[in-house]
Amino acid sequence: MRLPYKDRAEAGRLLATALKHYGGRTDVLVLALPRGGVPVAAEVAKELGVTLDLMLVRKLGTPGHEELAMGAIATGGSQVLNEDLIRHLAISSDVIEAVAQKERRELRRREQAYRGDHPMPAMRERCVILIDDGVATGATMRAAVAALRQQDPARIVIAVPVAPPETIVDFQKSVDEVVCLATPTPFLGVGRWYQDFSQTSDAEVRALLAEAWERPGDTQA
Repeated sequence: MRLPYKDRAEAGRLLATALKHYGGRTDVLVLALPRGGVPVAAEVAKELGVTLDLMLVRKLGTPGHEELAMGAIATGGSQVLNEDLIRHLAISSDVIEAVAQKERRELRRREQAYRGDHPMPAMRERCVILIDDGVATGATMRAAVAALRQQDPARIVIAVPVAPPETIVDFQKSVDEVVCLATPTPFLGVGRWYQDFSQTSDAEVRALLAEAWERPGDTQA
């Protein structure tokens, strides 16, 4: 796979090719991790002709090093913590809870901003494909998987354009299938592998969702 990708849309089209065996199935649901995962997932859902929706997750950034994830939370109350990192940095439970409270407020804001009154799709006994623009430590995706398991899906698939090889090996132990287009080493961060890694805006997320939800034949049942 040639890197870097031009942008998230190109990565999504390439990812759709790798997921073509899921095309046209009414039991398949693509869930994007906002915000960066939405442009990728939108291309996948469009190419496969399946339903697109959201899995809202927020990283719990380490105080003073916010890009370093000490855990993550997801809609529905799921929380995953990087216990090794927390022990190594001696982060207290009070600090973790303060960060988690802040991110819960942001989760609620995004839920309203992106979804409005649009209902959540049924996930029970469906094949759910979780998509982001890439993973690094995997903390955010692990929270998404934990939240999804509470909905009793038939199958959980993780699909990303790029990730470090060790993270992919870890995920292969916990879900039914992992599709990753590239596992470069050294990894150096997700943004390193995109020519255009500009931040996806709330407006872009809403527009992509509106387009997907208006497509004929798309169903939330």
